[in-house]
Amino acid sequence: MSGAPIRVIVADDERIVREALAAIIGTCADMEVVAQAGDGVEAAAAARAFRADVVLMDVRMPGGDGIAATARVREQAQAPEVIVLTAFDADDYVFAALEAGAAGFLLKDTEPQQLFRAIREVAAGRSMLAPSVTRRLIEHTRGRTAPAGQASALERLGTLTAREREVLVRVARGMGNEAIAAELFLAEATVKSHVSRILAKTGLTNRVQAALAARDAGWGDGPY
Repeated sequence: MSGAPIRVIVADDERIVREALAAIIGTCADMEVVAQAGDGVEAAAAARAFRADVVLMDVRMPGGDGIAATARVREQAQAPEVIVLTAFDADDYVFAALEAGAAGFLLKDTEPQQLFRAIREVAAGRSMLAPSVTRRLIEHTRGRTAPAGQASALERLGTLTAREREVLVRVARGMGNEAIAAELFLAEATVKSHVSRILAKTGLTNRVQAALAARDAGWGDGPY
């Protein structure tokens, strides 16, 4: 990756955890840990003091939890993106983190390469959620769409081509680009291009919003 390294802040109340994360991130030539924080207050202060691109934010911390700290970070001018990293795959954390402005939500047992990918994705202005998190969001909204909401979603998605609809339905099922490519016999780069066009056509900002729109339209389990 050319250019300046991605500047990362690691926030976790357990010193051994944040130092381990910092060491792992430090193995990447295109990333640099510029600060560490032990609680939510320190995390928000570090985000103000350092020109970071991404904050890795633990959920359970003293001095203001990671959700509140995420909201404070995202309210700042030229705010860094936030990835919530937690050991707890709980609905309340997922929804609260996304509502607070997090661009990513990963579990702490995520493999290093997936973590690196998430950092790169959110630094580039995209969202990155663990596939299980996307599925939980979709399940949370299953059966809750009012007729007016379905009509609105269908109108929003009406400009998509048949192939884009095929891709979107699989995004709504929580499938990643690699799995979608394998199922539809496409190159992964082609799937990424389709997702980008879906977002551009619909005015949605990330694949989670696109997945929810597909579910609202009644496309979550088909027909494509």
